[in-house]
Amino acid sequence: MSFHHCHRDPLPQPGLSPERLQARRQLYAACAVCFVFMAGEVVGGYLAHSLAIMTDAAHLLADVGSMMGSLFSLWLSTRPATRTMTFGWHRSETLGALASVLSLWVVTGVLLYLAFVRLLHSDYHIEAGAMLLTASIAVCANLLMAFVLHQAGPPHGHGSRGAEYAPLEEGPAEPLPLGNTSVRAAFVHVLGDLLQSLGVLAASILIYFKPQYKVADPISTFLFSICALGSTAPTLRDVLRILMEGTPRSVGFEPVRETLLSVPGVRAIHELHLWALTLTYHVASAHLAIDATADPEAVLAEASSRLHSRFGFSSCTLQVEQYQPEMSQCLRCREPPQA
Repeated sequence: MSFHHCHRDPLPQPGLSPERLQARRQLYAACAVCFVFMAGEVVGGYLAHSLAIMTDAAHLLADVGSMMGSLFSLWLSTRPATRTMTFGWHRSETLGALASVLSLWVVTGVLLYLAFVRLLHSDYHIEAGAMLLTASIAVCANLLMAFVLHQAGPPHGHGSRGAEYAPLEEGPAEPLPLGNTSVRAAFVHVLGDLLQSLGVLAASILIYFKPQYKVADPISTFLFSICALGSTAPTLRDVLRILMEGTPRSVGFEPVRETLLSVPGVRAIHELHLWALTLTYHVASAHLAIDATADPEAVLAEASSRLHSRFGFSSCTLQVEQYQPEMSQCLRCREPPQA
């Protein structure tokens, strides 16, 4: 009989893995570029009297906050778990993402108010030359950040628990070659910023050649503010799902349940809970009701192995108990309804 225990895996090495070190270098470089050009947009938007430029700068501010939050969480995640923080500090990234979203909402709200005032009163002047120059630099900045954050291939770490998994109907899951989650999210965000910067550039070109159409500036502010707020929807959805301890997006309740029931000797399961500390750190717990003739250690080993290999759970807590017929009538043992 093979003995299963939590010590079957080697102890993790202190510090960050090579894949996460590479992610940290990319985030450092992108954050520096983003901060420099954000400051330039603030100055350029002020000199050009352009709210559209300031809106783009606000979006860059959200990017800086998000990347700094990711960098902070990478550092914080190396701290060991304590008796107070028994899971460690993994959710610091989620809290940082929430703070970034809220800050973007506040800044965007102020800019929307100013744009509304401009539409009511046309007593403002746009320095088209400064606006055009600043918008052009912003496009270049976003192209540079996209180049820095782009990941051409999969990470080199094999079997990393930080990788995402695709559940398969048969056989173990294979990690998807998507790279570090924080870097990937920042790259997608920068692509959205690039589209917004191109829109601001188009508005600045229009105002430069047709100064009488200066209303394009507050109109652009409205449009791009809506885009900026809309871009926070996926992040906010993930944050709320994690904070509310919902089932991870990449893991289904029914597949996990069927996998546990397929373990030889398991008659029923109850108290099945699936949740995520982060987008990639997934946790599972369950009670397994087994036959009287089944070997508890063998059942525990097989069930844990299947959860780790097929779904990539970072932590599994399983309780094995003997099956009793009255379990089918127990209210606590009933499965949760569909959402």
